[in-house]
Amino acid sequence: MLRAARSLLAMRHPLDAEIVVGELLGAWWGRRMPGIDVDRLLGEGLVAKAAAAATPAGLALLAGVAALGPSRQQRTLAKKAMPDLVERGVGRPAWAASLGAASPVAAYISGSRFGDTDDVICTFRYEGIDPAEETAGHALIAVIDHNAGGVLRDAWVSTKVGRLLRHCRAEAGSDPMALFSEIGLPRARALLQAALRRTDEVMAAAPDERQARISSASRADLSGRSLAAHHTLVRARARALPGERGGEPEPVWKRDRRAMLGARFLASSSAADLSDSYAASRCVDHIIDYGCDVDGGRPLRVSPRKVEAFLLTWLPRRVVLLPQEQEAMPHVLAAWIRWAAPRHGLPQIAMHATLDAVWDTVSTFTESYPDPGSLGIRPEVVHRLLPDGDLSALARRLFAFPLLASDLLAEHEEDFDPTTAEGRRALLRLDHFPEYDAPSAGRHSAGRRIGGPEIAEALEAHERLADRLWEGRPPGLWAAAKRLLDRGHTRQAVLDTLLDVLEEAEEDESLLKRLSDL
Repeated sequence: MLRAARSLLAMRHPLDAEIVVGELLGAWWGRRMPGIDVDRLLGEGLVAKAAAAATPAGLALLAGVAALGPSRQQRTLAKKAMPDLVERGVGRPAWAASLGAASPVAAYISGSRFGDTDDVICTFRYEGIDPAEETAGHALIAVIDHNAGGVLRDAWVSTKVGRLLRHCRAEAGSDPMALFSEIGLPRARALLQAALRRTDEVMAAAPDERQARISSASRADLSGRSLAAHHTLVRARARALPGERGGEPEPVWKRDRRAMLGARFLASSSAADLSDSYAASRCVDHIIDYGCDVDGGRPLRVSPRKVEAFLLTWLPRRVVLLPQEQEAMPHVLAAWIRWAAPRHGLPQIAMHATLDAVWDTVSTFTESYPDPGSLGIRPEVVHRLLPDGDLSALARRLFAFPLLASDLLAEHEEDFDPTTAEGRRALLRLDHFPEYDAPSAGRHSAGRRIGGPEIAEALEAHERLADRLWEGRPPGLWAAAKRLLDRGHTRQAVLDTLLDVLEEAEEDESLLKRLSDL
């Protein structure tokens, strides 16, 4: 890294230096190692190496990290290390003082009426540089993908600001589907910070986990693009934008509001031809949930890309549909599009293109959607484990309550309802202490008989763990359990380990650290 930093000394403009530093800091973005914070290890290690080198290249790199470091800790360490090198006579480039000092000028948003993506364009100018210079101003373009939960999909920089803005305006003037408008700087900051926050959620997830909000984005999808080289610059430019007082909260769609929207649709003429009212109601609930949870609170927005993301990505990973619901879903979705498109201001031609996407996707949806019977679990058990329809939760909930898959509870299902505290406690007591007076030796018995108070204490610990597994929090809990299972540990041994970690970790941050070490 220090050898690569020597190229900074040959640069004449701060923007070029910022781009190179961003590429260096993005080299390990998205990399993971069990039990190690890679960004902290390499980022802070790079600062220490640059300070110890006491060379012009090291000082130039410290100036870059002080401006663009992805964490406050890295930026602070770099700033503290710089004065000592300056006092020792280490030379630094003339542009070093301008790093991170670009002033925001204006912000724009470019997209289409479909609303799949938004290009947030922010223009900046360095103070003290001749405005006549071509590189005096530059534009940062950040692409927000709403079909993937509002993550940052890509980012790049252009010094051709005038040409870029003229192109966007011309396209909006000639294409009835194109949109381009100026937005306030505080609004641009809010959009970028929200997208960065969701992107960080994806990057922090385990490799085989996807956040509830996210439909198709994975860590590999994002870290393999130019976003890795520019994410630190995006963060720095977002910090340079003025903030909104109080900010603009994200739309919140509570259950009653969602139910009201679904009822309005089902009572409309658009839904009149849907023969199975129960299946239609279930299907429209999923359509609305996707729009509210993934699409930033926009259930009425429809587009061909959103249709594909919903049918081929989100539904198969998140929802268990009954056979009649699978059959009804394309028809309900088509009716929803006819009802929602005009309410969202979508032109007729765009609505028909979206309907075509539904029928073009049906065969793939039918072939790719998992058959609940293929899971090896009775359908009624699947629905007891997934009252919210969250297919991604099936494995961890079955791990927490394996007795639900057996025939032992067939005659007393109402007493073992996993959605109630009483039902969970009954399941856990039967699972871990089948003989109430003399339970078998285990973690909490140490080979001796357990009295009532000890059973109560042990049950409370198991309940806390089971609740976390049921809800999937923190995300690293189930990932840690799977790693232990893959190494050949028994279920009981895995439970014992997780119980110990939960008991010893006092704060969420320490819990995440302990889980990542497993």
